[in-house]
Amino acid sequence: MFIEKLKDKLKNVGDRRIALIGLPYDHNSSFLKGCSEAPPIIREALYCDSTNTWSENGIEVATDSVLFDAGDLPHFDTNDSFDMIDQAIELLLQHNLHPISLGGDHSITFPVIRAFSKRFQNLNILHFDAHPDNHHDFQSNPYSHASPFARIMENGLAKRLIQVGVRTISGHQREQAKRFGVEWVEMKDWRAGIKFDFDGPVYVSFDLDGLDPAFAPGVSHYEPGGLSTREAIAVIQSVKSPIVGADIVEFNPRRDINGMTAMVSSKMLKEIAAQMLVTLR
Repeated sequence: MFIEKLKDKLKNVGDRRIALIGLPYDHNSSFLKGCSEAPPIIREALYCDSTNTWSENGIEVATDSVLFDAGDLPHFDTNDSFDMIDQAIELLLQHNLHPISLGGDHSITFPVIRAFSKRFQNLNILHFDAHPDNHHDFQSNPYSHASPFARIMENGLAKRLIQVGVRTISGHQREQAKRFGVEWVEMKDWRAGIKFDFDGPVYVSFDLDGLDPAFAPGVSHYEPGGLSTREAIAVIQSVKSPIVGADIVEFNPRRDINGMTAMVSSKMLKEIAAQMLVTLR
């Protein structure tokens, strides 16, 4: 069983600060499958000889002294895996590790945040996405990848939610955002140099389709007019409050072109991990 193996593996965690865990799950994807195949491909890109594992601020993040790789959960095709995700993340947090989860579709963020909320009472979420993902029950599925932030906010698992890059919003989603007090930076209102001040710990949820498809073609839902990779990195590097965890989701390798999105995913992983280390000092 994965949890028992993880407990045994954690005996050798040492003083590492960041944990990498794969959540290969796309049962709740509404349009295309494939995101469950992403975690090993992101890892491969991270260690690819075409680049290195240093971040832009001069931190080498993918070393044995920094990064604990928890491996990948089994690939389930039911929502039963949510409990295992919750258990695995909670176990990592109990060992003073700060998990970066590799999805998987965006539905995995609900059980991940559920685990975080047990440790962090005043959690802020910085969410990059083309979509608000706050449907009450998209296509009659309350656990759809289009619904995790409705579940998170209605259960009081975060005190503040800022969504950056949104650009395809229905009337229902606007009503939901008002209901939950969500803050949006819609792409139509984007301006260079946007920064956010947070009172308390920050969790970063990074959906690859928050980027323009020109930068990340390996996603299931193409939505033109999004962020550049540079703009997204700039926002992350501007965060000064402690970044306590993150996820990188909705990378669909079946739609990638020449490994472009895999490399973007690994780039975001490096920069998020580095900013975590900076802000956690």
